[in-house]
Amino acid sequence: MKGFTTALAATASLLFFGIASSKVTEPVTVKGNAFFVGDNRFYIRGVDYQPGGSSNLTDPLSNTTVCKRDISYMKDLGLNTIRVYTSDNSADHDGCMDLLSEAGIYLILDVNTPKFSISRDFPVASYNEVYLQHVFATIDVFSKYTNTLGFFAANEVINAANSTRAAAVVKALIRDMRKYIGKHSDRPIPVGYSAADVAENRREMADYLNCGSDDVRSDFFAFNDYSWCGPSSFVQSGWDKKVENYTGYSLPLFLSEYGCIDVKPRTFNEVKALYSTQMSGVFSGGLVYEFTQEPNNYGLVQIDGDNVTTLTDYNNLKKKYSSTNNPPGDGGYQKDLPPSNCPERTSLWEASNTLPDLPSAASIYMNNGAGKPKGTGGASSQFVPQNRKDYSLPGESGAPTPSSNGSADESDQGAAAGGIAGLAAGGLWRGVVVGLGVIAGTMLLF
Repeated sequence: MKGFTTALAATASLLFFGIASSKVTEPVTVKGNAFFVGDNRFYIRGVDYQPGGSSNLTDPLSNTTVCKRDISYMKDLGLNTIRVYTSDNSADHDGCMDLLSEAGIYLILDVNTPKFSISRDFPVASYNEVYLQHVFATIDVFSKYTNTLGFFAANEVINAANSTRAAAVVKALIRDMRKYIGKHSDRPIPVGYSAADVAENRREMADYLNCGSDDVRSDFFAFNDYSWCGPSSFVQSGWDKKVENYTGYSLPLFLSEYGCIDVKPRTFNEVKALYSTQMSGVFSGGLVYEFTQEPNNYGLVQIDGDNVTTLTDYNNLKKKYSSTNNPPGDGGYQKDLPPSNCPERTSLWEASNTLPDLPSAASIYMNNGAGKPKGTGGASSQFVPQNRKDYSLPGESGAPTPSSNGSADESDQGAAAGGIAGLAAGGLWRGVVVGLGVIAGTMLLF
């Protein structure tokens, strides 16, 4: 971190403002470079929702009392989408997801947790059967909810000009998630990526995830953007250049985080631009960072036990949302746009267009299902390989066959696979938390 209303024919005005009043939501689908609910263009009007922040990553969708408390404020704001950064796939989410559905609010869920995510320093080593069992089990849990708009395969893995080689594993994961959904879900659920606010390679990442054959391309692309600060404008903030740069991009595009706090209180003047015809031909809305007040001071509400206090930013955002209509009709979306060209490999873009294969020990999960969700505990999928060259990506010097050693026990699909167990002595990490660790002089972000 900083680091989707049921289509009721008689309530078109509710959809227009991103609100609904039914207990059942109609799934969001992708058409061309936009999202739709039925035949109606869908714009994300949302917030990032992770009470406790990055220092206390807990599952907010497993506590019905907390959900009931907070969803009333989300409805008051006029939201139609929330993003949640972490969840416990072994927990019960029916209560919260039903409450969100009743409020016409969709969910975009990050499939990763502190223990189960792609390491930008050792991407192939972290791309293993333990990790994929977790990801696939999370898909199983949330695919049953019609208001699950989509999944973020990863968030800000590429966070600097020199961390781009890990993009090949991100793209492989998106490929695997889409294939798993196609095999095991009764509807298509979009899968995408949330990119960091890094100008040096953000467009390259967007093109990379949208190039190649249909089976390896992403369903959407999002990025975090904090360039509109204070009394800015469409031109002054550079948002005009973002529209120009992404015109012709064939996937739905939205802001996965926005809301600069360099000038407080935030007035959210960017809302009128984001939901205007200036941007709607390219962008499909965005998510304000963030709902609850945390130490970084981006909050819209202050939580103290069971008490909720709305802050000035909350009131300002509510005013802007309520006074800003979505563009008429389809907002100028485009269909049949061509995929992107894959970016050339350079010193600033190192990602290979040859993707690692699905780890062989994870094929049982792909073919037969993930099995029982394991939650956020147990052995982490993150570890440091003993020999870096043994975990090279395809296309790199000395790259081995990209598969795990050993195979999963078919009698227990939820068990940690033999390939990872066999590498435990090589540095399997248990109890990894979000933060920086120093291993033999190498900085790792888990």
